[in-house]
Amino acid sequence: MNKFGTVSKGYRLNWLGGLFGWLWLAVIIVPIYYIVITSLRPREDYFSANPLSLPTNWTLESYKLVLENDFFRYFTNSLIVTVVTVVVTVVFSVMAAYVVVRRRSKFSQNLNRAVLLGIAIPIQACIVPVYYMIVKLGLYDSLAALILPSIAFAIPITMMILINFMRDIPHELFESMVLDGASDMTMLREMVIPLTKPAMVTVGIYDALNCWNGFLFPLILTQSSSVRVLPLSLWSYQGEFTINVPAILAAVTLSVVPIFLLYIFGRRQLVSGLTAGFSK
Repeated sequence: MNKFGTVSKGYRLNWLGGLFGWLWLAVIIVPIYYIVITSLRPREDYFSANPLSLPTNWTLESYKLVLENDFFRYFTNSLIVTVVTVVVTVVFSVMAAYVVVRRRSKFSQNLNRAVLLGIAIPIQACIVPVYYMIVKLGLYDSLAALILPSIAFAIPITMMILINFMRDIPHELFESMVLDGASDMTMLREMVIPLTKPAMVTVGIYDALNCWNGFLFPLILTQSSSVRVLPLSLWSYQGEFTINVPAILAAVTLSVVPIFLLYIFGRRQLVSGLTAGFSK
């Protein structure tokens, strides 16, 4: 289509692709619309009103009920686990990726293969030995029991993305800094980290999404409500508010808002970072 709004010669509109695109958008939007609208609906109107119609009486009672039931405690636990996991994972992976890219020794290459092997191992297959190790270390039912396994399973994909991004840095830049007498730590701090900042933001968002939405580790490795995180709290809300569906969906909405905002602000760097280095 040209600047006058007409279709140019040789350009063919993909009506079928556009139709499937709108259908897929509807599949995604309708459940989100249902969750938000229902959370704003009074409990007594839930069973009588059309589930997709706008509420006649808008109310925030469901949100108030959820916030009064230790929501901020669960939110804080999720925030601590997510922030610590992301920071430790990114810092360790940046240094390890630098070693793999700059050191062509057999040790560094074997280390890279061993770490990346973790991508092929599903979390579900390792949950029994992970549970056993956490119990033996005396960390069961603590936030550390969630942080340590989350870091271990986040490192492989994080390293893979950072390694592919660092390999795009021109080799001449490293050589020029070596000739100037720069050490590895100086090159890492003054050149590699600034140039790989988009990739670091990408893996940070990606790891935060996985950690924030994680359910298996909290379910298996924690028990008390004092260390409960948001995904597990939604399960407990479902049992506590069995007949109060608007309250359950209000809890779902509140738990999704932080990570949804993070994705909105970082989605472009997330896509660019995930595809970096694969064009070679």
